[in-house]
Amino acid sequence: MPISISMIIVSSQLVVTVADGVPAFDIARSCKLDLAATAGLTVDQSTKTCISDEEGARQQLVTQWSTFSAPAKAECIPQESIGGSPSYVSLLTCLQLGKWAR
Repeated sequence: MPISISMIIVSSQLVVTVADGVPAFDIARSCKLDLAATAGLTVDQSTKTCISDEEGARQQLVTQWSTFSAPAKAECIPQESIGGSPSYVSLLTCLQLGKWAR
């Protein structure tokens, strides 16, 4: 049964490109945007803690990146662009949950 050109075009839009490496996020910007939700800490403490957490999560992602499945990456990476402040902590959590759910 021959495949029509229109089916190929429509189905090609369903292909999701998965990054070969950990995506690059502007964690300083993300931490500043999330600062509004922080209560009880000074600005410097909140920013330093946030950046430290994000850098730690990024380092874990770098070392564990190859252990996460392509479908999990394809699901989790786009979720980080929702809301405007991507997070390595959130991405790592999403990928780990996907791994544990298998």
